[in-house]
Amino acid sequence: MNKLKLPDPGFVFWPVGCGDSTTVVVDKNTIVQIDVHHVSDAKNDDDPRVPVVDRLVELLPRKNGKPYLAAFGATHLDKDHVRGFADLLRRVVIGDLWFTPRILWEQKQDDDAELCDDAKAFVKEAERRIKLMKKQGTVGSGDRIRIIGYHDVLKEHSDIYKDLPEGAVTAPGNTFTHIDGQDRSKNFSAFVHAPFKDDTEGERNDTSFALQVTLTDGDKNGRALLLGDLSYPTLKRIFDRSKDEHLAWGAFLAPHHCSKSAMYWRGANETTESLKRDILDEIEKAKDDGGYIVASSTTIPTSDVKGANPPHAKAAARYRELADAGHFLCTAEHPNTTSPEPIVFELGADGLTLRGGRGTKAAATSARLGRAVEAARGAAAPAVTPVGFGSP
Repeated sequence: MNKLKLPDPGFVFWPVGCGDSTTVVVDKNTIVQIDVHHVSDAKNDDDPRVPVVDRLVELLPRKNGKPYLAAFGATHLDKDHVRGFADLLRRVVIGDLWFTPRILWEQKQDDDAELCDDAKAFVKEAERRIKLMKKQGTVGSGDRIRIIGYHDVLKEHSDIYKDLPEGAVTAPGNTFTHIDGQDRSKNFSAFVHAPFKDDTEGERNDTSFALQVTLTDGDKNGRALLLGDLSYPTLKRIFDRSKDEHLAWGAFLAPHHCSKSAMYWRGANETTESLKRDILDEIEKAKDDGGYIVASSTTIPTSDVKGANPPHAKAAARYRELADAGHFLCTAEHPNTTSPEPIVFELGADGLTLRGGRGTKAAATSARLGRAVEAARGAAAPAVTPVGFGSP
């Protein structure tokens, strides 16, 4: 892979197999990493995955002679969201660490939690920073934290988490603009959607933090919706409770690596799972003109096998229905499956645009014109688009 030039500003979704590695570039000196999935085999020439920690070390700005990452956030501690963290921590200065309350007691509470070594390294680093903050009150870059959750949930588990500074904890329903102690409100904001308080003790995936990240360049905004490994019940609550302005997206990271659990679900009084079209309607409604959906996963299968892990073909089919033509992307398939490249979105004069592609608004207009031309020629509508859903 040719050396990547980071957008300034913009978003990067790395091809790392079935796992999440999202880079948010606020400006050339302020870079945030949400999740990491660094697989050692990715260094092999015949492996299509990117050794993302190595790439970050090459690309990050320098601070006191060492690569500097303004913040790292772990949505949750599954291996495919935190693999490579220990190596990253060793090689890079991480100014700010973002995480949910759940990570602080998960292993202590449940011996079967099966945290991987990188997850244990994350917990150790989080606890180090908390203890230092408790001792000193004020800390600097390399020791800062942002806990995404609730003060009272923390206090229920241990006195060590009591009396943390208000700025160290951000509850869902709020927006934050500080990164590593610096106010970036002129060009960055993050609205926190989850975890909900009553999900704190649930399955690990359901405790993922969920953010709408907004980058601003002059009068242009680029918005990404990052929802971790959340499934339908939590996603539905997010879209039911949040204002439209906090749900809007130009880039939508398909939850749980394009899992069908985002829109196929078996309710309490149901015997089989069914498509929950309401969530797809809500996702489509929140889409900016020409928005892109990204599956951070291995290649999409042609069909699903019962019990198989994501990505799921039926989920990809539903996302393709609500996105404009060509606006559903898979990290393992962009631009091809042999040599996938990072999916890069840049914010500029035309808004949020796909590098190497057309601007989102221009592409949306082109797609609408194309469908109009086909209709004028008497062509049938695409079979994958149901009437009343996914239409312009």
